[in-house]
Amino acid sequence: MSGLLNPDGEVIDANTVRFERLLPGPVERVWAFLTESEKRGLWLATGEFDLRPGGKTRLRFRHKDLSPKKAPAPAQYRKMDEEGGGFDGKVLRCEPPRLLTITWGGEEHESEVTFELTPQPDGQVLLTLTHRRLSDDDMRSVAPGWHTHLDILADRLSGREPENFWIAFAQWKAHYAAKPGK
Repeated sequence: MSGLLNPDGEVIDANTVRFERLLPGPVERVWAFLTESEKRGLWLATGEFDLRPGGKTRLRFRHKDLSPKKAPAPAQYRKMDEEGGGFDGKVLRCEPPRLLTITWGGEEHESEVTFELTPQPDGQVLLTLTHRRLSDDDMRSVAPGWHTHLDILADRLSGREPENFWIAFAQWKAHYAAKPGK
């Protein structure tokens, strides 16, 4: 059964957060959900990846399409959710089917995300996601955003219908805001 090893993102340092999830395998299946546009679009964002160092990435977000359960986006995200939003980046490191590091965000403040997949003896896959080079403002939205996206990924891989992104995001945003030191 898939689940959470560390239910919350772990702040590694002032600019880095890490998440871990146990997901149903095999590793090649989880890799496909990270790298193939159609599958990635079920939990995060569509867009093509050129899977070689220096290759281009494109992420196009449509959070309202991540679940059949509908709810409006918060006012600050409504335009982006209706029109779609996203950014282009590049692959920094790619070792199929175990490791992928990409740039994240626009040119104003580019961060980086690493996805590490480790097959487990029971057939599950440990996904470790590390988001580095975050600004203070980014840290406030990244933790609930990744938490929500990774929950949707776990649901998709497990054959469950995911919660509406915006409903779940609001709950996780409140959760992270209430944590000590935030």
